[in-house]
Amino acid sequence: MRVVGLCAAQGAGKSTLAAAAAARDPDLLVLSLDDFYLTRAERGALADAVHPLFTTRGPPGTHDLNFLHNVLAGLARGASTRLPRFDKRSDDRLPESTWPVVDATPRAILLEGWCVGATAQPQTALARPINTLEATHDPLGVWRSSVNTALAHSYAALWDRLDDLFHLSAPDFTVVADWRLQQEGAMLGLPCEALGPAARADILRFVAHFERITRHMLNGGLRARLEVRLDHQRRPISAPTRRPAGG
Repeated sequence: MRVVGLCAAQGAGKSTLAAAAAARDPDLLVLSLDDFYLTRAERGALADAVHPLFTTRGPPGTHDLNFLHNVLAGLARGASTRLPRFDKRSDDRLPESTWPVVDATPRAILLEGWCVGATAQPQTALARPINTLEATHDPLGVWRSSVNTALAHSYAALWDRLDDLFHLSAPDFTVVADWRLQQEGAMLGLPCEALGPAARADILRFVAHFERITRHMLNGGLRARLEVRLDHQRRPISAPTRRPAGG
């Protein structure tokens, strides 16, 4: 059973690409890292124990990687395996009764997620806050250090299971907020310009949680991968290129 990773910044179109790949290949199973978020209660407990910013889903540390490893193991054995589903509107995992079931080993798995394959940063890179969110809510670096430790250990162990990694590379981090605003507007059936000031502020604050690692990934902080560069409209501007491992 081959396991391939697909990563890209928020709003780049990785979920759309993964769905299209699965539609073309019935032997390909797509797993989204997003579906393996810790429950809302579990993230609340993590926030109480480590740092309040862990309330917000997304960064490393907010996923149930043991659960994901167990799902991969079940699929490899051909055991009847339930695949979790996470509801972003309620910010919680859906009831298990709603989860799809896979009863056979797929030929290949595509694991998609914004931080799939990301490497940890050197400790020196964590010294200074990268944005207002970090400066205001993580001045001592407790949150970003914990996120980085998770990347270096539990997430690295998951990336070890990847046979390859495909990266849709955004032109720069500045487009990510615009892409995320467009994504949110599309979910609401609105152009992003129609989103109110409060909604826009919430989205920009949410994206700030992802800035450090996204910038690191765009600067080469990824396992060895195939890379396709995108323009500001998410259009590919390069053929897949093999890049060396970064760090």
